[in-house]
Amino acid sequence: MAVLIDPPLWPAHGTTFSHLVSDTSLEELHAFAREQEISGRAFDRDHYDVPARLRDQLVAAGAIPLTAGELTRRLLASPLRIRSRDRADRHDAWLRRRFSALLSGGLAEDGTRVEDLLDSWGGPTRNYHDKRHLADVLRGVDRLTQQDSAPNAAQRETALAAELAGWWHDAVYDGVEGQDEHASAELAASALADAVPSGILRRVTDAIEMTAHHRPGDDPAQALLSDADLRVLARPSASYERYVADVRRDYAQVNDEDFARGRAQVLTNLLAADRLFVTPTGHELWEAAARANLEAELARLS
Repeated sequence: MAVLIDPPLWPAHGTTFSHLVSDTSLEELHAFAREQEISGRAFDRDHYDVPARLRDQLVAAGAIPLTAGELTRRLLASPLRIRSRDRADRHDAWLRRRFSALLSGGLAEDGTRVEDLLDSWGGPTRNYHDKRHLADVLRGVDRLTQQDSAPNAAQRETALAAELAGWWHDAVYDGVEGQDEHASAELAASALADAVPSGILRRVTDAIEMTAHHRPGDDPAQALLSDADLRVLARPSASYERYVADVRRDYAQVNDEDFARGRAQVLTNLLAADRLFVTPTGHELWEAAARANLEAELARLS
């Protein structure tokens, strides 16, 4: 076991806190926290904040006491460290600039502006489906379209429809499959009604609805969004493990047995597809790594 804890040096809420981390496995860290009845709300991406009164109990249970400097060094040297760019609040400025450039300063006075949209992606109940995910999907669309060095009008319109769908595809997220996507599509339709032509708007809402099942139709905008949305599956193993842990917290209201059963079904359905990634670029870049991650997770659940 490699669960580590530093001294309670970090003041907050009238006490001091220690950091509880693992430098090898988030799965191990979460299991240890559950055994010690530490709330999942104490987890902050790569560590748990635990009050000073619990430190001796955690050390007695097997956590290895280290100085703050040594714990930081061990975490920084591990693949589990969350870089600052991977924290949700570090994306706000980039997202604001991106949205402003996309629609020349925002939408009509009666529409949803960027602050409202970013607010919809925030909040304490969002763990995976947050502004990090939004930024990742938008960058995924960029990665899939960058080979078009001189795009024609149709390619530009497709990229625009995919990006707009990306902005709204999880704007509503209550953990209800199908309903969330439909509500997000309706929100996009209302916000964009006076901002884009009706033909593009229909492509946007159809692409958002598609993310309920990730079976793109003939519209290439749907293929772009689907691949950008699923590229998280191809992350390196430690990053993929963080993604799985974040998804689990998004479904905190579901007990472990039901979640494992539902998650296994999701993985089985994904692996049954001939191709996870529809675009040639997405398939080449991410297919093999994604399938390896899915198969490994499914084996653990089994």
